[in-house]
Amino acid sequence: MGGVRVLLDESILLAEDEGTNPSLRSGSEALLRRLRFSKLCVAFCHQEDIPASKADFLTKTAALYSFNCISLLTSHVDNSLNELFQDRSRTGDLCVYVTSKIDEILFSELQNHNWRIILVGLGKCNGGATDKEVLFIDTLDGLLITICRLIKKQEICDKSVLAVGYVMKPSREEDFAKRGAFPSCPTENGLIFVPLIFELPLASQLQGVDVILHKVTDEIISIDTNSSFNFPKGISFTTGMSELQRFLQENSDFCIVDPFSSIYPLLDRLQIQQILLGLQDFGAQCSCRLRAPHFLKVDNFNDPNLGKQLLEAKLNFPVIVKPQVACGVADAHNMALVFKYEDFANLGVPLPAILQEYVDHCSTIFKFYVLGDKVFHAVKKSMPNACVLLSLSEKTGSAPLLFNSLKTLPVAREEQLPIGSSKAIKESLDVGLIEKAANWLRERLGLTIFGFDVVIQEGSGDHVIVDLNYLPSFKEVPDSDALPAFWDAIRKKYELAKLSGQH
Repeated sequence: MGGVRVLLDESILLAEDEGTNPSLRSGSEALLRRLRFSKLCVAFCHQEDIPASKADFLTKTAALYSFNCISLLTSHVDNSLNELFQDRSRTGDLCVYVTSKIDEILFSELQNHNWRIILVGLGKCNGGATDKEVLFIDTLDGLLITICRLIKKQEICDKSVLAVGYVMKPSREEDFAKRGAFPSCPTENGLIFVPLIFELPLASQLQGVDVILHKVTDEIISIDTNSSFNFPKGISFTTGMSELQRFLQENSDFCIVDPFSSIYPLLDRLQIQQILLGLQDFGAQCSCRLRAPHFLKVDNFNDPNLGKQLLEAKLNFPVIVKPQVACGVADAHNMALVFKYEDFANLGVPLPAILQEYVDHCSTIFKFYVLGDKVFHAVKKSMPNACVLLSLSEKTGSAPLLFNSLKTLPVAREEQLPIGSSKAIKESLDVGLIEKAANWLRERLGLTIFGFDVVIQEGSGDHVIVDLNYLPSFKEVPDSDALPAFWDAIRKKYELAKLSGQH
């Protein structure tokens, strides 16, 4: 397999007319962050006669992103490139020089070394191919998709290369990228990842993409809960995501991981609970039972029949109160643990809400991740048993106990747990049973990549699935296991879609 080398000229990096205080051109920081974790061999270059302040700034900036920086002299291109890449040229390497200045002599020398030239902001020519094998792009935002097309054209991978265009919020993208999950250089199974930039024409980007990977919930602006949760009705998306959805509606054979229709049920905690009810027969032949938690939907905390409804739903105090909207809105993770009926008065949890059984689980939760046909799990600390939480609530005078499940989840301290309880819970986990449930959920949901949480009830040993979510970070799973499974899941999704005629 060949490599990919990218040489970035000073002209696309430095802002103009900065004098003795050079800075990066607007928009270049996002590109450099992506390149840093792209697994491409990247370096900066500049002419030898630029001011020392600019040369120093470029050198320090390159080091910040773990890149090299060199002087590139037209008359000594051979020596400059050898210095930069330590003469590691290999047959099949793709070498790209990116600049916004036309230098015919330098271009000629680079092309003699089989380099490709990309000119930024100096014109456009029908999809990129121009005179002398030079490519033109309007802005730096288009660089990665252009490199992606060059990689596919050159076929530097042993397998046919698939381009995966991904959409998610920047913080999530960076978390994945730092782990090496989104390389721009082909993975062992022939995937390259490229961000879809909503500020650029989407249709032209998708011409170079084979698969779309998305976290659609990152692109939700608002959800109208008066729309009876008949998603996607009532959901307002960003302009870019709305455009992507229109494209997919018009191109129904395009491969996507995963269909929006398969993800919408996970936006609704009531639908999640109803899906989990289908697991009730699992474990019938096992020593433990797999089940969903008991639950109840409420539209009004002051309903005079609420007490009766709690009994009918087999709910005893304490109960967890969760907004019915599971994600995509600001307060979706604002929850409460209610210890008595009076706690419902003026409860600050958005309605409609789901009341869910609180399962004593010795502060141990099992995070399961489904990546295609592979299932992984990790063990994490969780909320203490109800008696500990009630004691905490009484001491602080805060009843009910309010928390955000993403930020302020109360976790038990070791001294708050019965001796040996956590170890006993871990040893009682029936991994085989949960893996069977994971396979059932994969078929039921029609999803490729998702996660769910399992707690084991103290005393009964019941395995209770308490949450489902799409495209989790699976960061608790070692990268050496998770990343190959992640890439294989995407590749197999594409190949199955192709066999079924979807792509």
